[in-house]
Amino acid sequence: MVKKKTAFSLLTSLVLAGSLLAGCGDNKTAESAPPGSANANAGTPSAAQSSEFTFYYTGSQNVDDLWKALIPMFEEKNPDIKVKPVYVASGTAAQPTYDKILAAKQAGKGSGGVDLYESGVDDVTKGQKDDLWDTLAADQIANLNNVDQQTLQDVSNLAIPYRSSAVLLAYNSDKVPNPPKTLDELYDWIKNNPEKFAYNDPSTGGAGSSFVTTSIYKFLPEDAIHNSDPSIESQWTQGFDLLKDLGKYVYGKGIYPKKNQGTLDLLASGEVDMIPAWSDMVLDQLDKGQLPASIKMQQVTPGFNGGPTYLMVPKESDKKDAVYKFLDFVLSPEAQAVVVSKMHGFPGIKLSNMPQDIQDSFKGASDGFRTFNLGDLGTEINKRWQSEVAAQ
Repeated sequence: MVKKKTAFSLLTSLVLAGSLLAGCGDNKTAESAPPGSANANAGTPSAAQSSEFTFYYTGSQNVDDLWKALIPMFEEKNPDIKVKPVYVASGTAAQPTYDKILAAKQAGKGSGGVDLYESGVDDVTKGQKDDLWDTLAADQIANLNNVDQQTLQDVSNLAIPYRSSAVLLAYNSDKVPNPPKTLDELYDWIKNNPEKFAYNDPSTGGAGSSFVTTSIYKFLPEDAIHNSDPSIESQWTQGFDLLKDLGKYVYGKGIYPKKNQGTLDLLASGEVDMIPAWSDMVLDQLDKGQLPASIKMQQVTPGFNGGPTYLMVPKESDKKDAVYKFLDFVLSPEAQAVVVSKMHGFPGIKLSNMPQDIQDSFKGASDGFRTFNLGDLGTEINKRWQSEVAAQ
């Protein structure tokens, strides 16, 4: 059961017009066993009953804290399976882990000792092109039935969305008693309050990326947010013109801080009064007293894009049965209650599968949330933003 404090904070810390969906030591890793070795049969039930697999994940400290809570819970229920965590701290980038998996596959060396990998949709998409990820199904992971099927289809069942976060407006309620409720109202507020709004360089963090992408796709049909066809780039011009025009009104008349934390620091110091921010980061820092109590959050309509964090199983891993058991546990209501409590975000499974007190905590909070699945177009957006917006 989620603590009452968490449920209360989710209801009272957020001022929601639309939606909230929640929004990073080297260990030795074993190489995949060659054919014919004892571990080569790890796909059999007997091997999974006595197995250790390696799990690479990245994120902020709260992500590491989450897994330090969940892994012992799983191992207590499954004493013959050991999870070997490898935490890659936020800011050091997950790219080396992806490269490790890809290089091992290309060299015929299994999965490079990586049996489970946590990352974002960009790595899911890259891995689909590189044929890295195992296709996941409910006959292997029963609790996969509890996950929204459209979200799974968006990633071709190659990844599990085990938690979600949203980007919302974070604002100083002492300075902004009536925050914008729509995108158009937000753009007007930015122009009427010069240098009091900031968003981070979209290539350095998802909050800034969400603001940029949502502004571009404001002028496109709703179904475009699930379109990864490069031909759609010809329809971006109006959105980029808007972003260029806003440049002279944002913080520093065109200064774009690095990383999600960069704009949160500006908000905390009072240099700006409003930013786009990940909901989970804001709630976590409010709980820790790192943000003033006057900081509130509100979604706009149409909503900023947010989305899940994913778990992927390398296709070449020889520990799949053990990993499947772990994933089934992660998608259980028991584990997902811990996700909600520690990450201040939405569970990866449908709310109807969660305990009633958690369902009650999120009443009215999930309406209007949007996930974007643009494939490689996100990279092209960042390139064009750098040349047309940041460089002006």
